[in-house]
Amino acid sequence: MKKSTETIYNSLQEYYHQLLETIPRICIGILIVIIGIVIAQLITNFFKKRILKKTEDPLMARFLIQVFKVALILIAIMIALEAAGLSNIATGVLTAAGGAAIILGFAFQDIGKNFLSGIILAFNRPFNIDDTIKIDDMFGKVKSLQFRYTHIKTFDGRDIYIPNADVLIKPVSNYTADGFLRNEFIVGIGYEDDIESAKKIIQNILDNNKHIVQDTLHTNFVIEDELAPSTVNLKVYFWNSTLDYGVSSLVLRGNIIREIKQELVEADFNLPADVKEIKLYKNQPDIPLKIQKDS
Repeated sequence: MKKSTETIYNSLQEYYHQLLETIPRICIGILIVIIGIVIAQLITNFFKKRILKKTEDPLMARFLIQVFKVALILIAIMIALEAAGLSNIATGVLTAAGGAAIILGFAFQDIGKNFLSGIILAFNRPFNIDDTIKIDDMFGKVKSLQFRYTHIKTFDGRDIYIPNADVLIKPVSNYTADGFLRNEFIVGIGYEDDIESAKKIIQNILDNNKHIVQDTLHTNFVIEDELAPSTVNLKVYFWNSTLDYGVSSLVLRGNIIREIKQELVEADFNLPADVKEIKLYKNQPDIPLKIQKDS
């Protein structure tokens, strides 16, 4: 009994001395991790300020800076484990990470899918930062590309975070890719009005508006579109710059509609509303009408 107690005591004492020897190395390892995180943050901030000023692709630059930061932190952790005398743990972590990646790949398929999609989108994507895009019914400006999602801000102020997998596989409409967008709307005039005169008035407005794109590659015109029940519909087409989609497209469209309406009214054109027609067939009596005279 005495011998067993002595053995346990000696073992505990040995572990105690090993712990005292290990604590300084663990502290050094923790210090290395902290310094590594600080250095990673400083380096990424340094490059972020300079790269974003010069790059023509800020979305790609931001994404690569994030990857670089994570890589630096992982390197610092591995160095810390080595300094703490836990190199076997570092090897075990790497080995376990490989096996865990397979298991977690099945358990978190969506996370892995979005992460890989984010990497693909960083190098091959249909939009850039501040582009106006539409994915399904989500419409807004691109603000950032993260590992798992794409952040867009709608024109009514909502922040939407779309999984990168959806961005990759679903159709993306980019309204500002080349800086130009064709706008259109319908103007209805009366059947008794002169079509050519109305077209000349509208065309003159399009040709003299400084906010409408005027060049040989982008044609602005008005054309007959439909013989509607109450109106002859003219369709107006014009091109505008989309550097600021809200102002250059939405506001400009409203201004053009207002100006056309004012010019046509001043020129004595009719802009009739929908006319409802009541038909009486052979077996139906006349509609009784009663005229009330004012007393």
